[in-house]
Amino acid sequence: MTNGNILIGEIIGTAVLILLGGGVCAAVTLKRSKAQGAGWLAITFGWGFAVLTAAYISLGVSGAHLNPAVTVGVAVQSGDWGQVPVYFAGQLVGAMLGAALVWVAYLGQFKAHLTDPETVAAHADPEGPVTTADAVRHGRTPGGPVLGIFSTGPEVRNPVQNLLTEVIGTTVLVLAILTQGMTKGLGLSGTGVLITALVVVGIGLSLGGPTGYAINPARDLGPRIVHALLPLPNKGGSDWGYAWIPVAGPLVGGLLAGGIYHLAFA
Repeated sequence: MTNGNILIGEIIGTAVLILLGGGVCAAVTLKRSKAQGAGWLAITFGWGFAVLTAAYISLGVSGAHLNPAVTVGVAVQSGDWGQVPVYFAGQLVGAMLGAALVWVAYLGQFKAHLTDPETVAAHADPEGPVTTADAVRHGRTPGGPVLGIFSTGPEVRNPVQNLLTEVIGTTVLVLAILTQGMTKGLGLSGTGVLITALVVVGIGLSLGGPTGYAINPARDLGPRIVHALLPLPNKGGSDWGYAWIPVAGPLVGGLLAGGIYHLAFA
């Protein structure tokens, strides 16, 4: 695959991934949305269908990595790191584009949610702006009321546990992708994409509770940047103190999956 194909394929595919995945989070979260309150099952299956759609769209163009952790795992497996930066660039740009499209699609709902007196009061800090450490110390959430639409955050803020949760979840994902090549014709049939989507649903249901299962650095970092840049009223902070965990954890998970593949399956 040429660098141009990879860049275009990853931008389009990752944009679709975040549009549909972030879209289900917006649908469940925002006031004046018909799906508000639909719950965790809707989110996990919504992200699974997002992976399914995005991967089918981009598979023939870029290989449908759509995730820096997958790119790292494939590079460890193959020993070829030459096109890794191109994959990373396409994934980050695509994730930011997808997050911006979620904002456009739910523009009215974002306005209704963030100007609702109940929402504003629930997230108001009578002591004024605080650091992430201060917020955690006093039992407040560092991120704003719609940050969860764009990026992930932990239910229990413990950096070691949060990091390990992301490492474990991503290792499962990337190992499931790498071992598909052991079944002849599976990838070419397109069934591999379906299996990957179902694995993402399974990870969300089983391991998503502690951190929201980023399992993809671009999926978290790109939309977090967009959240910080968008002109959203009363949006609150972007929780940059936590942002390194959903980047570092999945990258380590991708490396581990590649190493396990070499040790156990190569």
